[in-house]
Amino acid sequence: MHMATPGVRLLPNAITVLALCAGLSAVQFAIARDFVLAIGAIGVAALLDSLDGRIARLLDATSKMGAELDSLSDAISFGVAPALVLYIWLPGTDQIGWVATLIFAVCMVLRLARFNTLLDDAEQPPYASEFFVGVPAPAGGLLALLPVILTLQFGQSWWSAGLVVWVWTVAVAGLLISRIPTLSLKKLRAPAKAVAPMLVGVGLLAAAIIQYPLIALICALLLYLVHIPYSMRRYRWLAKHPEAWDVPPRERRAIRRARSQRRLGLRRPQFRRVAGAARRAVMRPRTPPSPHLPRIYSPDGAGRGQRRRNWRRIGLRRGN
Repeated sequence: MHMATPGVRLLPNAITVLALCAGLSAVQFAIARDFVLAIGAIGVAALLDSLDGRIARLLDATSKMGAELDSLSDAISFGVAPALVLYIWLPGTDQIGWVATLIFAVCMVLRLARFNTLLDDAEQPPYASEFFVGVPAPAGGLLALLPVILTLQFGQSWWSAGLVVWVWTVAVAGLLISRIPTLSLKKLRAPAKAVAPMLVGVGLLAAAIIQYPLIALICALLLYLVHIPYSMRRYRWLAKHPEAWDVPPRERRAIRRARSQRRLGLRRPQFRRVAGAARRAVMRPRTPPSPHLPRIYSPDGAGRGQRRRNWRRIGLRRGN
């Protein structure tokens, strides 16, 4: 690939600076009590953050300065800005709220520092590039604002209580620095036959965002939370199956289906003969006892024979 010109190499860094400006503008909108625009600004910062790295790789314009600038932009746009928006939004904020704000911002910075160190780690397994370690910065910044979004859409309720908001903020901060694997959209590949349905889905998503922006954002965030258990399960499955590390998704699905079929067909059902004999015993007509013969019950005489016949009637064998 040809080396990019200086003007083209500047484009990814310019997008990163725009994301930084959008994140800082969210604080200004929050001070003006326009929280819809504040959430929109952080959403725009998340969109720009997803574009700068891809454009840099496409144009062969990656640089050390761009990586450092991207981390600083993420720390401000998704760490400092959402925390300040929450602190300004919640009425009657006290010292506990400020402590939760500091915890969230610090955890975001720690998460980004760990992400930079993992980029140079050559000892990770091949499948590790398909996952993030912990919740990524844009998703964490928007998840922290979920109480604000719910309140703007549905009004005041339990999710807008001060204690709930700060507990939620600390919980999201814990997800940022956790070791929980989450799926990376950068490594997802769509098959050719799924391109047309995906384009239709993108059109429907755009229409939903235009008509119902807050509801669409709530659904996206809840869907992201729901995907975390699936991501953990997929990570553990790949760790136990090295044969699936370097194969395309279709072959991985074939391996998973083959192993599932073997698990389901390991052992045939037991006691089938017993169940059939019991059914025949129930369906068999019983001969009424003769009125001329007395019934004798003795431990070692006719009673024992009667009990043996009962065992045979239901298809079981009595132990000696």
